[in-house]
Amino acid sequence: MHIQSNISLKAFNTFGIDVLAKKYISVQTKEELVEVVSEEKELFVLSGGSNLLLTKDIESLVVHLNTKGIQTILISENEVLVKVAAGENWHDFVLWCVAQNFGGLENLSLIPGNVGTCPIQNIGAYGVEVKDTISEVEAIEIATGTTKIFSNEACEFGYRNSVFKNQLKGQYILTSISFKLTRNSHQLHASYGAIQEQLKENGIDSPSIKDISNAVIAIRNSKLPNPKEIGNSGSFFKNPVIPTTQFKKIQEIHTNMPFYKVSETEIKVPAGWLIEQCGFKGKRFGNTGSHTKQALVLVNYGNATGKEVYKLAKHIQNTVAQKFDVSLEIEVNVM
Repeated sequence: MHIQSNISLKAFNTFGIDVLAKKYISVQTKEELVEVVSEEKELFVLSGGSNLLLTKDIESLVVHLNTKGIQTILISENEVLVKVAAGENWHDFVLWCVAQNFGGLENLSLIPGNVGTCPIQNIGAYGVEVKDTISEVEAIEIATGTTKIFSNEACEFGYRNSVFKNQLKGQYILTSISFKLTRNSHQLHASYGAIQEQLKENGIDSPSIKDISNAVIAIRNSKLPNPKEIGNSGSFFKNPVIPTTQFKKIQEIHTNMPFYKVSETEIKVPAGWLIEQCGFKGKRFGNTGSHTKQALVLVNYGNATGKEVYKLAKHIQNTVAQKFDVSLEIEVNVM
């Protein structure tokens, strides 16, 4: 094992926060990971660093997952099982699937991060959640070093949630994910308003999965900042789901409030709209702020600390709670 000391993690998190890993190791294979786990138990697992806000130096061993590999297993004429190493870049993998005409992930194009973190967060966008395609998750238990397979059901997926964020948090390192995708007769998810508008703009009436992917990429590029250009972690807060009774009270005052019906008793409200109504959109606070195009995205203008960003996040939470009586839950992992 080659462990390095006092390594800056600025280049390894999309917020571009400059903190130190007191101990750092890059892992290229599952076998190397097993060796690390057998020697060290206090670990900080780092993947793509896209859903992460670092507020301090990391004292425990930082294990940077750089495992690679895609394995294709044909199931039937219409379905395929694809097993992917945790260290593969998510967007590159989605584009690979589209190029192979494997359907199911095209709506999740251009989401930053690596494959290994997608089940933890149950990433979702434009009417699709990754749980809809995950067959199973392979992971190493840190305490024992043994491999365990989690079925889709065992992952206990929820809205931006899974068992790996709750009961099993910090107990396992995900090593590979298996996806069940379509080969023919793709079930396209093009009903989302923004996708329909983009397809229309592109002059497409009968879209392919590539058309859907291209539309999503265009939408995200137009609305969300590129982490390579300005530090950010995408959506910083979850869209709150509130009781219908509470929604109706708010709607009486804010008649133009957008919403999505979850059930007869619950309504999902866009967090970005709530934040924008409180005057944060495009507003800068020192080295951080709310992005000019999407209030839901907090950004690093170059020299922000994690504590600065977190302070702004708490300020936004308190302001939204006071104005709307709605609690915003932070989506990124704050460390």
